[in-house]
Amino acid sequence: MWRAFVLIAALLPLPAAAQAFFTLKGHGGPIMDIAVSPTGQIATASFDNAVGLWTGNAPHWFEGHRAAVNTVLFASPATLASAGDDFQIRTWDIAGDRGQTIGAHKGKIVDLAAAPGGDLLASASWDGSIGLWPLPGENGTAPHAMLHGHDQGVNNVAFSPDGGTLYSASVDGTIRLWDVEQARQQQILVNHGFGINEIVLNPTAGWLAYGAVDGVTRIVDHVTGAELHDFTLDRRPILAMALSPDRRFLAVGDGEGYIMVIDTDRWRIAHDFRATLRGPVWALAFSRDGANIHAGGLDEAMYSWPLGELGAHGPMGTNEHSYLRDPAEMSNGERQFLRKCSICHSLTPGSARRAGPSLYGLFGRPAGTVPDYAYSPRLSTSGIVWTADSINALFDLGPDHYIPGSKMPMQRITDPGDRADLIAFIRRATAGETIE
Repeated sequence: MWRAFVLIAALLPLPAAAQAFFTLKGHGGPIMDIAVSPTGQIATASFDNAVGLWTGNAPHWFEGHRAAVNTVLFASPATLASAGDDFQIRTWDIAGDRGQTIGAHKGKIVDLAAAPGGDLLASASWDGSIGLWPLPGENGTAPHAMLHGHDQGVNNVAFSPDGGTLYSASVDGTIRLWDVEQARQQQILVNHGFGINEIVLNPTAGWLAYGAVDGVTRIVDHVTGAELHDFTLDRRPILAMALSPDRRFLAVGDGEGYIMVIDTDRWRIAHDFRATLRGPVWALAFSRDGANIHAGGLDEAMYSWPLGELGAHGPMGTNEHSYLRDPAEMSNGERQFLRKCSICHSLTPGSARRAGPSLYGLFGRPAGTVPDYAYSPRLSTSGIVWTADSINALFDLGPDHYIPGSKMPMQRITDPGDRADLIAFIRRATAGETIE
């Protein structure tokens, strides 16, 4: 009965009182993307391989991706679309709780855009291509077209209001325009040089905003590419952008944890504040009424601030507004765990909502034996037992060399002292000891 209630309630708007600070907690990894429906419903994509659909503070989980979910959107009032590191695009019937794969790339997918009318979906992939996929996906994995022209991975896509033109931004430093019907490139609008991560289009006002790896935040003419405004600050890279429903405010998130809000009527910075002490802002979205700005990053929760309570430098009455522990207060071992392990693994029993198994009781445990986690065959048959020596080797060589073929991400800790501090921290923490 409760499950049926959640599915029905998911189609209902959020209460009008969502104009105060609030959080949405439940994911087991960083928040990679946020989408808001025309009725105010919030959807979140996470590193924990899941999409969350929120009714108030109650999540309903859509699970089927086999790796981190990087992007989510409402393709229609009844349909969610998502894509991620498993190279797949999935759609979800919100009311029916049914998901299907409608397409795939040869590399991770980092953005989706829906054409006006909801009959076509565009996907941006690090394989360098853009996919155009018919909705609701009756044709399985057959694309309407694949667009090729970028020299490197594609990071972002956006449709024009009539759906006839698609804008794309790439690691190759260009923004390109595509004729959707003819499935061909029209022009290179911007050649920035450094990779461009984000674009936001406002053709009614005649501009396009973009954010780049080198920290540039720039507004250009959406037809000629001529520079109109520059809001570049000494922070990089730019990782998220969002436009308020009334197009009055442009929010920009960066790799140092700051959110800048630009007043697009006066073209000035209205707010600029640090949202997190320990990492990037990966996801931004405005509430349906534009009263709140939602943000996500390394933390496992989405945070939402009311714009009306933000001063010039963030929430009133405080210099910083963070909900994460300051890394300066941590031991070196805990900092290493935070940087290398915490995104995928918990220190407490249970692996639910995590991209990796729980580390609780790790020392002396054979690899691949936590019962509530789906391991890769390579790790389950590795014969490894987790000890100080095997953990040291894992980070000395890197998982891709120590256990080739496993799902563990490629990373190393080259300093022996850092590895020793990490191992000591994990030994204490996974034995259930209190960590100061």
